Amino acid sequence: MDTTQHNSNAWDKKVEEGAAYTKPVSSEVIEKSKAGDWEITVTTEKSVPRNWFPKSLNGLKILCLASGGGQQAPVLAAAGADVTVTDISIKQLEQDEEVAKRDQLTLKTVQGDMSDLSDFDDEYFDLIVHPVSNLFVKDVCPVWREASRVLKNNGILISGFTNPLLWIFDDSQERKGILDVKHPIPSSTLDYLLEEEVQEFINSDQTIEYAHTLEDQLQGQLDAGFVISGFYEDDFGGSRVLDKYIKTFMATRAIKLDQ
Repeated sequence: MDTTQHNSNAWDKKVEEGAAYTKPVSSEVIEKSKAGDWEITVTTEKSVPRNWFPKSLNGLKILCLASGGGQQAPVLAAAGADVTVTDISIKQLEQDEEVAKRDQLTLKTVQGDMSDLSDFDDEYFDLIVHPVSNLFVKDVCPVWREASRVLKNNGILISGFTNPLLWIFDDSQERKGILDVKHPIPSSTLDYLLEEEVQEFINSDQTIEYAHTLEDQLQGQLDAGFVISGFYEDDFGGSRVLDKYIKTFMATRAIKLDQ
């Protein structure tokens, strides 16, 4: 099956349902951003440190990678950046377009797969913002390679992703407060299902998710020509039992080395 198309359709449905990470920022947030008081997230709760960004975003070419939903891209555009946002979901991109129209912002939207950035030229962007989303691709390493290709030398990649420990537990049990170790890493949502459950899951329009190893997440960036220069962890804000024991999200700041 075409899992990319499946997840595109699933995210379109999430927008229709008003799910988390599909709700755009308010006009108040945009007005503050225009005045220089801006922040974004690439994980769940914590904001990206301002010192991870250049002092000024004016004219900076930023790619918001797999980042539709009207959240990061409009804020960065309001702060003065030249922003392009790409996502597999048309409806997620429409959220960005609606905010841009509502608040008189200029940004560009491009539907596409985060693993294939062939719509963009080599060494075009100064900075890439990539919030938690690579769990929707089977192989994360092409994402890092493509990000490196389209970034200028010494360009910055800011990424959020899941700690693979999140995936080893039975999700339904964890939500009941029971930590039941059940799944290997790497794996995918479909691997957790019985054969007769797979088609039912596909028909439900839920996203197919992939648990990547830390080696692919971190060494994958290094192999693509990056050096990691910043790191922090995040969680669900106390809403999940795992928050009592470990952070389940992480973010990295990486710099593309001169090639």
